Amino acid sequence: MDAPNGSDGSGDPNGSGVPDASGPGIVGPAAEVDVPDALADVVDADTGEGELERTIGLTGGLAIGIGTMIGAGIFVFPGLAAENAGPAASLSFAIGAVVALLVALPTSELATAMPRSGGGYFFISRGLGTAPGAIVGLGLWLGLVFASAFYLVGLGSYAGQVFLEAGIALPVDPAVPLGVAFGVGLTALSLFGTENTASLQNGIVMVLLVILTLFLSYGSLDALGVFGTESTPERFFPPGGLLPVLQTAALVFTSYLGFAQVATVAGDIKDPSRNLPLAMVASVLVVGVFYVVTVFVATSAFGSARLGEFGETAMVEVAREFIGFPGAIAIVIAGLLATFSSANASILSASRAVYAVSRDDLIPAAASRINLRYGTPHVALGLAGGPIVVLAATGQVELLAEVASFLHLVMYGLICVALIRLRRERPDWYTPSFRCPAGLAVAGVGAFASFALIAFMQPASIGIGIAVMVAAYGWYRYYGTDVELKGRF
Repeated sequence: MDAPNGSDGSGDPNGSGVPDASGPGIVGPAAEVDVPDALADVVDADTGEGELERTIGLTGGLAIGIGTMIGAGIFVFPGLAAENAGPAASLSFAIGAVVALLVALPTSELATAMPRSGGGYFFISRGLGTAPGAIVGLGLWLGLVFASAFYLVGLGSYAGQVFLEAGIALPVDPAVPLGVAFGVGLTALSLFGTENTASLQNGIVMVLLVILTLFLSYGSLDALGVFGTESTPERFFPPGGLLPVLQTAALVFTSYLGFAQVATVAGDIKDPSRNLPLAMVASVLVVGVFYVVTVFVATSAFGSARLGEFGETAMVEVAREFIGFPGAIAIVIAGLLATFSSANASILSASRAVYAVSRDDLIPAAASRINLRYGTPHVALGLAGGPIVVLAATGQVELLAEVASFLHLVMYGLICVALIRLRRERPDWYTPSFRCPAGLAVAGVGAFASFALIAFMQPASIGIGIAVMVAAYGWYRYYGTDVELKGRF
């Protein structure tokens, strides 16, 4: 849409991506607001738009990546995955890690060339054009909404487990009500600044990794017969062979969304040319190892069928089998921290996706307004948090997870396509400080793997994902056909 006064609608009259700060400063009613100096320099007084403050370092980036991924993969999925794929669920997680790594490397290159909030959406819109960007941008927003709702249901399940361990019988399953309550609370927390969100994330991830390392080390030794009787392994592949393994890989791929969420908050990352690639690649490698070991330990404690009966809190029963009541309590605490961490990071990232598409005039500019007191996009947080809470109330764990995976896999495939196109076109502005090794080959395989994994999803998940993409394109045709984003950086 054409913006007034000859601007591009983003508060940036020269199209550089940064609002013009050369004017006389903030005047009128906004002048009475206590605005941090760093924020006041870049905020447009008339619109409340501006650049986000860079407050997240390497540790914070790793915490967002690892914290988001480690929650679902370890504490929500083992029972569901083992029920579908047996011990070969560990292979499903390994496949997911390989696909994620194939995408993380091209994403790292694009992120150092375009370190802005919006992540994959920004890369695709600048590399491939407005229409693919609109589909991915709106899809990323809703993909993170589905993922966040999934994490919140897992968080509610572990919070409900606290009552069970305390011997308190509740008249209803508390997973969904508690998940909804946490969704409201975490959205409010993100309003008060990324320093609060990142600091909380750092502390949670450190405690979580210590608990998991101790538990998985003990569980692995027990499974190998060092502490007890070595269990007889069941057949590795399920009766359906490789097909259930690939279907499970498509389901659990939601576990690997965290590395891309680091790129989604690139506008908040300090020293992005160094910290973005390190945070993304290291997150995938660390978490991938934890997933494979977790499934090995879990399936050695129980048969796959019985493990599946425990549902989202299967790891609590695994810990109880190995260590007794103290182990169960430790994993309940770890599960609370992990799912809390996943939901916390996802809500932050969902709001930044809304912020990015609004800054590009693909949705109304009001969505990118910055809260002058806290420096956070409060309208975007509402547009993220509201739908998240609604979807969490449905309690549909597997459907939420697969739709999130679908929308992200589409984005990942197009990220790889964008890198190939930019490498071939070599525009003047494309000067990444990190270059993906064997970039064209890695991106080509990454694109193929991302799109291929979608084929193994359930029809309902594919249908909802396609409906979201069609709706996003329809919105673009209605609202954003006059916007040109390719190369605008």
